[in-house]
Amino acid sequence: MGALRLLLILSIISYSSASPAVAAADGGDKVSFEIYYETLCPYCSNLIVNYLGKLFDSDLLSITDFKLVPYGNAKIKPNGTITCQHGEWECILNTVEACAIDAWPDLNTYFPFVYCVESLVYEHNYTYWETCFDKLGLDPSPVAACYNSERGKELILGYAADTQALEPPHKYVPWVVVDGEPLYDDYRNFVSYICKAYKGTAKPSACSSESSVGQIRKVKMNLINSLFGEETSNYSKLFQTVQQAVLSWLPGNKVAASS
Repeated sequence: MGALRLLLILSIISYSSASPAVAAADGGDKVSFEIYYETLCPYCSNLIVNYLGKLFDSDLLSITDFKLVPYGNAKIKPNGTITCQHGEWECILNTVEACAIDAWPDLNTYFPFVYCVESLVYEHNYTYWETCFDKLGLDPSPVAACYNSERGKELILGYAADTQALEPPHKYVPWVVVDGEPLYDDYRNFVSYICKAYKGTAKPSACSSESSVGQIRKVKMNLINSLFGEETSNYSKLFQTVQQAVLSWLPGNKVAASS
């Protein structure tokens, strides 16, 4: 089912990047939206896989200055080594995702990769994270070069500094901050906070409960959530049904099915 979820999230991102924003914000109007997380935290992977797709409403994204910070509750020892809350694999994947963000600054490239890796984390299959390169048609070389050089550690130390500078300090992960204010336990409701913080003259359609665009996005994400973890003995039929539904929602947007 991981491939099906990835297809759906990619369809949302593709539509977002191809569609004109109704109310594009200038730099001064954008709302900062930051997620401080660690890669093997189950609540973090749940947020990324099951909730964060809502950000890719084209209107909402146009007013958002989005940042992922993969560090979380890691610690730097006096000798400079870094330890992670969930062990060595978390340190590895924190650096991998940091390197992906650095190698591919375009949100439309790095977020599908992070999403793919976190989907595997959610499914307890994170040791297969390298399959995400093939699934997304990405060249692994830039990430490997970053990870195997001082650049990877440099990025993590930078994210450590960002995390340690938080005011108020983070208490747990995921720690979600909108417009400088932490959302605490209400972090899944980030859309409403972004909309409230936006000071632009024209509210994006994602901020309107009556918006047909917003309702379409909600249907898509509900579909992703309902399918997550669901077992089926007729995968092919389900895949074709969902693909047809996605294509009907996204006129003119071609989605290639993988065999």
